[in-house]
Amino acid sequence: MQLHDVWFVLIAFLWVGYFFLEGFDFGIGVLTKLLARDRRERRVLINTIGPVWDGNEVWLLSAAGGTFAAFPDWYATLFSGFYLPVLLILVCLILRGVAFEYRVKRPEERWQRNWEHAIFWTSLLPAVLWGVIFGNIVHGVKINAHKEYVGSLLDLFHPYAVLGGLVTLTLFTFHGAVFASLKTVGDIRERARRTATVVGLTAAVLVIGFLGWTQADKGDSTSLFVLLVAVLALVAALGANRLGREGWAFVFSGVTIVAAVSMLFLTLFPNVMPSTLNESWSLTVSNASSSPYTLKVMTWGAGFAAPLVMLYQGWTYWVFRKRIGTQHLADAH
Repeated sequence: MQLHDVWFVLIAFLWVGYFFLEGFDFGIGVLTKLLARDRRERRVLINTIGPVWDGNEVWLLSAAGGTFAAFPDWYATLFSGFYLPVLLILVCLILRGVAFEYRVKRPEERWQRNWEHAIFWTSLLPAVLWGVIFGNIVHGVKINAHKEYVGSLLDLFHPYAVLGGLVTLTLFTFHGAVFASLKTVGDIRERARRTATVVGLTAAVLVIGFLGWTQADKGDSTSLFVLLVAVLALVAALGANRLGREGWAFVFSGVTIVAAVSMLFLTLFPNVMPSTLNESWSLTVSNASSSPYTLKVMTWGAGFAAPLVMLYQGWTYWVFRKRIGTQHLADAH
């Protein structure tokens, strides 16, 4: 295996980690409208991710930075061709972070309600758009001989990509509902489990359709195995949630996301962005990568930094592992 292949695997790992961790963040944001009945319950949901949401976004920064350094042509084509969806995601992530911090700065109901609206929409939109973007990456887009995207914005919203957006939205919301049931106590915990059942069943139908389409179009025996893992893990997550085993439900919902995203990268390799105009114009791990020396230096840096980041994040989750409920909230705000 050459270094550009190794870095494709590493970048895939970073995206898998990002969707696993940020997935329940987005899900919690969506559930502030779907699950919470009042402002105190919305505070409970937000507090379940309060200590960890910003750390989860480190995975996105690492994935984007790794792509820029290891595969500059992939980065350039992706972020220039998809600049409007990517820009919208970045704006949402910025506003979402501001909303988390500013929501409790003033006691006025209107002030807090507006920031709560912002948390909902800036969680929902990225949850959809990431699925649309990765649906296009796997399906292929209009790339010419100069490695430039020559399609329009509307070209990105074809049925396969839209289905991908619905899959990520429902799967992240299910993941968030399971996380909410794992991290809360009382009535909100029980309602989170019921919500997880409804959303999870919807996600199961969409996941089977999307991954089945991917398998029929680009799959092989390995991707078929990973597809089965994703589907069985989702069924197991629904079963564990039904039995009130929130820990196992969260593990299996996470395995579903890991397997689904891994399948997309498996069907993509050795391409990084297929061209629908001419197969020979596709960006691959070899023609889109940096020099071997650059990849070698990056490998040493990643080998040193990545374990430290993962250890710190693991410690953070351990420290803030307790369940919370409305009874644990201060009266202010």
